[in-house]
Amino acid sequence: MPTEIERKFLLRNDDWQLLAEPGTKYVQGYLVGSKDASVRIRIQGEQAFLNIKSATLGVRRQEYEYSIPYEEARELLDTLCEKPLVEKTRYIVNFEGLEWEIDVFEGKNEGLIVAEVELETEEQAITLPAWCGQEVSTDPRYYNVNLGKHPFSEW
Repeated sequence: MPTEIERKFLLRNDDWQLLAEPGTKYVQGYLVGSKDASVRIRIQGEQAFLNIKSATLGVRRQEYEYSIPYEEARELLDTLCEKPLVEKTRYIVNFEGLEWEIDVFEGKNEGLIVAEVELETEEQAITLPAWCGQEVSTDPRYYNVNLGKHPFSEW
């Protein structure tokens, strides 16, 4: 069973920008967000995906992802996904052997910046970069599915 183990952090400052690779634009929308799972469409640069993720709280969740045609993804985002769409630019930062994803949100979630790191196990020890602040891994407000329903600008 595909599993994602991910920790999320707010940022203390913009020092991560000195280490970041060029960003990739993401636009995603949700077809279903139930108590058990979310089903989303994501355009990531020039690629498109259908993603199904369990709605469990915590750092470990089931996740399934499938490539789909770009034009079909654009149509689904425009016609069937809940609004507002979640828009962000994702930057990659390599730190201490791990790949950190820094999401700079736009649109209704502008002002929110979150760092995520995927791990092999829940117990995996990591060294937090100095630019990492408060951990929000178990705070459902920061799950993308909830940012679509309750944008950061409305908190």
